[in-house]
Amino acid sequence: MRLLAFNWRDPKHPEAGGAELHLMEILSRAVQDGDQVTWLAEAFAGSAPEEDYRGIRILRGGSWYNAHLALAQLYRRRLWGERFDLVLEDINKVPFFTPWYVRAPVLAVVPHLFGTAVFREASPVVGALVWAHESLIPLVYRDVPFLVISESTRDDLVRRGIRREQISVVRCGLDQNGYVVTIPPGDRTEPIVLFVGRLRKYKGAQYLIRAFPEVLRAVPGARLQIVGDGPYRPHLERLALSLGIGEVVEFLGALSHRDKVAALNRAQVAAAPSPKEGWGLTVIEANACGTPVVASRSPGLVESVRDGETGLLVRHGDVGALARATVRLLTDRALRLSMTEAGLRWAHGFTWDRCYRESRAVILRAAGGQAA
Repeated sequence: MRLLAFNWRDPKHPEAGGAELHLMEILSRAVQDGDQVTWLAEAFAGSAPEEDYRGIRILRGGSWYNAHLALAQLYRRRLWGERFDLVLEDINKVPFFTPWYVRAPVLAVVPHLFGTAVFREASPVVGALVWAHESLIPLVYRDVPFLVISESTRDDLVRRGIRREQISVVRCGLDQNGYVVTIPPGDRTEPIVLFVGRLRKYKGAQYLIRAFPEVLRAVPGARLQIVGDGPYRPHLERLALSLGIGEVVEFLGALSHRDKVAALNRAQVAAAPSPKEGWGLTVIEANACGTPVVASRSPGLVESVRDGETGLLVRHGDVGALARATVRLLTDRALRLSMTEAGLRWAHGFTWDRCYRESRAVILRAAGGQAA
């Protein structure tokens, strides 16, 4: 088949995350199966307007604030005369509204939608813009099949007016060779708590920092390590200093894959305190490295964390509950190790090959003009 993908970012973008990884794992396997794939994404500093990446032709245009307009123009200018069997539109920011102008069937790929959570990150004006664009999804995509990565996202779309029968749920995979145990969980003697994620307000690292003074009262030797970077980092650093815990909160920045896995293997507990996730890929990565998690009882995370088995869920934003759950895992060795074993079994059930096979079936139906 000839496939065309729309996404705000491509895998080489410095801020590429789970949405880009998910789409790349699917489309790179499609290329291996003989498909031709073109990917439209925003430009970034130092990027080429066109390049080949793992067999995928990537075309770039626009920037972070206008890609939804610029890529539509790029399609009309460069690709209008080309035939595509299917357009995969990854809706993870402002939608591109491709059903209005592309000359092919559309499959909407949705990690998650912001909803009102966008106002926790963006200014009122930007938040209102994103919210308004998302509110048009039931109208623009009313006859379009959807591929989502969790039941939480499916239920969100149903509440917005998308018919349940339009939506297929295929959970993400995991690089089973890339996320492994290198330090046996029973040998990890330092009480390290690890946060992995983009440092933006909506990811919730601030709740973990606010919880840490209480953690330190129960576990004086505890340390908090934060892996990732982003525009919210200066605020988080000031917050740690204002709470008098600057010396035990380490900002490690964006790490290579190898160093991230090493950090996961040093930690006794990983934390995911965000208000919403599409699925919670970092949770599964932590489990695969033998690290149980404490997470918000939020959409997406309620599926990636098996509460009481692979980790503990707490009410989002409840700093006291977050601290108590973290202390419980740090101090109860038997509980922590039992969750480690359960987490390893849980994580080993997710592969990108399985994700691709199930997604491929949805892609074939969508290309044939059938609802998923």
